Amino acid sequence: MTGPSERIEVDFAGDGAGVGELSWGMWEIWHAMVAQRDSLPIGGTAVLPAGSTVGAVAAELRYLMGRFPSMRTRLRFGPDGHPAQELFASGRIGLEVYDAPAGTDPAALAAEVERLYRERPFDHAGQWPVRMAVVRAGGSPTHLVSIVSHLVTDAAGGEIMLREVRERADGPVAGMQQLEQAAWQGSAAGLRQNDRALRHWERILRTVPARRFPPSADPREPSHWTGEFLSPALPLALPVVAARTGADTRTVLLALYALALRRIGAAHPVVLRPVVNNRFRSSLAGVVCMAAQAGITVLDLGDGDVPTAVAAAGRATLTAYKHAYFHPERLNELIARVAAERGEDLDVRCFFNDRSGHPPAERAATAEELRAARARGAFRWVRRADLAERILQGQFTDAPGGLLMEVLTDTRHVCPADAETLARTVEELAVETALGFLAADRAAGPAAAGAAR
Repeated sequence: MTGPSERIEVDFAGDGAGVGELSWGMWEIWHAMVAQRDSLPIGGTAVLPAGSTVGAVAAELRYLMGRFPSMRTRLRFGPDGHPAQELFASGRIGLEVYDAPAGTDPAALAAEVERLYRERPFDHAGQWPVRMAVVRAGGSPTHLVSIVSHLVTDAAGGEIMLREVRERADGPVAGMQQLEQAAWQGSAAGLRQNDRALRHWERILRTVPARRFPPSADPREPSHWTGEFLSPALPLALPVVAARTGADTRTVLLALYALALRRIGAAHPVVLRPVVNNRFRSSLAGVVCMAAQAGITVLDLGDGDVPTAVAAAGRATLTAYKHAYFHPERLNELIARVAAERGEDLDVRCFFNDRSGHPPAERAATAEELRAARARGAFRWVRRADLAERILQGQFTDAPGGLLMEVLTDTRHVCPADAETLARTVEELAVETALGFLAADRAAGPAAAGAAR
């Protein structure tokens, strides 16, 4: 792919400026980025409406940069490598324009630009954490590519940002912004919150089994593998299970993930790290920044049936959410101290990240639809790398054709076959449980089935 046809310089200005510590949410994602050697970019490609202009896209970029402080924030590093955040009141950013050669597909060019934007490392100190491009065909804009570093926002903040762009919101931005967050987190109130959260963590760290899994049966080089499992069946099965258990679909998915971990040999009780939005906190409601943090929960799954696991997940996650707001640097110090006192390494890097919107089902799926959808599930390995830390992460995202589960595993601890089994077992448990509920409805008759729904 050749470079852009042109680069339009976009000037912007917004409220606020200053230098301060990273917020807790920024620390959380910075640790993940360093450990995974990746900016973990978010965003994607969108088809532009007919009649779009490059000038209109430039105006949108100007709006984004001016409205959201996280997009105008860079990192500053001290002599010891310690990062701080710097918010700028104004600046200039480039909008790249790519022209698809005559007779070629502009969508293919947009996909290539997106790939380039995702793979090129971000310079978090010297560049803005935002990349945007327009793709044209025959002189007319057809696609918008927009990729940002994960330091800018989490998935929930990205949804808020997109909504405000559509509405062209012009009132004050919602929520406490990153510099304000860092100031509060260093205050007496913030220190009390951190202490409460870490006391919760310490109680768990001192009592749970140190290791999550038995030794891997098949370690590989490179050590860390990432796979993707696209499940058309999960969006159909989850609402059925949620309706019958009285839980929300997010809790059901967490319970299924925990049960699947047990199937591949995870220690009992299951200890995992659910990523928590944190915008239920009044100061963070509606904010566009990194507010998500991974809490910790301990799940006693009983005899392993799905309703019992869903009930356990519902009880345990409330406590996990309450204590998922802390200073990640202090947590690392705590884990190291407790590990030293126990005389054994503590493995607490088993993550669950549900980024799906879980849209409500228009109607309940039939047994035939569930079985047909399950037959279309597809798994593939997409990346291999050597990363710094032991990790197992299941991340769920809405995708065309179903729910996409991305599983990242350190094969020295969870082998590739077990990681694939983990993904497929989540779907298997969901579908089999949903089919069981539907069969029970049929046996009970139409009136009972209607009452259950």
